[in-house]
Amino acid sequence: MAAGSEATTPVILAAGAGGEEGEHVKPFTPEKAKEIIMSLQQPAIFCNMVFDWPARHWNAKYLSEVLHGKRIRFRMGMKSMSTVPQFETTCSYVEATLEEFLTWNCDQSSISGPFRDYDHSKFWAYADYKYFVSLFEDKTDIFQDVKWSDFGFPGRNGQESTLWIGSLGAHTPCHLDSYGCNLVFQVQGRKRWHLFPPEDTPFLYPTRIPYEESSVFSKINVVNPDLKRFPQFQKAQRHMVTLSPGQVLFVPRHWWHYVESIDPVTVSINSWIELEEDHLARVEEAITRMLVCALKTAENPQNTRAWLNPTEVEETSHAVNCCYLNAAVSAFFDRCRTSKVVEIQAPRTDGERMKKEELNVYSHMEVGQTGSQNLTTGTGKPEAASPFGPDLVPVAQRSEEPPSERGGIFGSDGKDFVDKDGEHFGKLHCAKRQQIMNSEKAIKEQIASNATTAPSQTFISTDDLLDCLVNPQVTRIVAQLLIQGRSL
Repeated sequence: MAAGSEATTPVILAAGAGGEEGEHVKPFTPEKAKEIIMSLQQPAIFCNMVFDWPARHWNAKYLSEVLHGKRIRFRMGMKSMSTVPQFETTCSYVEATLEEFLTWNCDQSSISGPFRDYDHSKFWAYADYKYFVSLFEDKTDIFQDVKWSDFGFPGRNGQESTLWIGSLGAHTPCHLDSYGCNLVFQVQGRKRWHLFPPEDTPFLYPTRIPYEESSVFSKINVVNPDLKRFPQFQKAQRHMVTLSPGQVLFVPRHWWHYVESIDPVTVSINSWIELEEDHLARVEEAITRMLVCALKTAENPQNTRAWLNPTEVEETSHAVNCCYLNAAVSAFFDRCRTSKVVEIQAPRTDGERMKKEELNVYSHMEVGQTGSQNLTTGTGKPEAASPFGPDLVPVAQRSEEPPSERGGIFGSDGKDFVDKDGEHFGKLHCAKRQQIMNSEKAIKEQIASNATTAPSQTFISTDDLLDCLVNPQVTRIVAQLLIQGRSL
């Protein structure tokens, strides 16, 4: 980020000045929490909502005892400040127990075992994307230790959750999730989240290589960006927050995020909440999968490791991908038939960004207009007052130094500051509207900047072509055209 740009930290949803954990009173009922989750369009932290969860005490030591010798897969990455993202395809992997991880993480460099080739001072380890149903397949009672029902989702518990255990420096490359919104419960240690709103997508240089269903990656290492290669990133609006134990972060749909562990051991639990928009998103993902698999397999049938994320078991044949696409389209229409309204509109051709209400199968509330903290509905009618009142604590904007000066995870104290006057709301939304207006221009400038970065390189690779063909804005239009053609 440029020195003059500003970063906004997500608002914190708290119990208010008098809400203490010892009172055993949660600030939001399940119904109210769900209303917030389904309406709020910016990241937020829930406080004092999980103090009675048994999973509150799931530190890595406890989990190592529960799993007693079960081997899990750790992703190994370098502790470096390269400008190139450490995608999962470039990492190495280790099968180890949590006991072995904890021993290695104590910096016992002379140990034998699975981590013996990885100097603790140079590497981090991350057991990420560990689904409860696989990890605790013979201990299903433990699912009840996680109670997402407190957030308004009855019956949702550990069975619909994922576990993340990492060492200092472990991180997830910047990406957005195609499906749902995200609730993240921090159990042990702290994680720093760098978040960017959906309208910043052109400035994040999206790519589908490496390919993973439901994940759109950024070509940028957002904590150490190469601004000569990716100059548009300077226009992105970075939001930052340090998530501490006992807090739950809400990540709205399509918000970009880079997540890094800033303590020696971190443990997190998350659950992706399904949304109405996912039905169309699955069509978009099916289109993306078909194009990526077809072109990359044709380019090099023997080397899928280079472009297929390790979370994907294998690439599928064109015939299977055709079936997948047809199933996604059929599921979309099945959903439309059971919804109150079915209205498929033609894709925009004037460069205006597609809005969520265009498919008219849902209606969300969004954060209020410039200079106002009220919420407004999709119809633009203002509510009488913010539903949060004193429990919604705005957090200040802060000018952000370039990451190279900040020193990455080792050069910041992780503190967040409260904005007493709340003026950042108006500034934030002015910036957002301007970014939306400039999105089409940004894409054109991005292409131009790529061309001028290395003027002698005229060769267009398969990946270059895919960056255009499966750009999220393009697949959205293709999906709408497919659906429109089937609905006529």
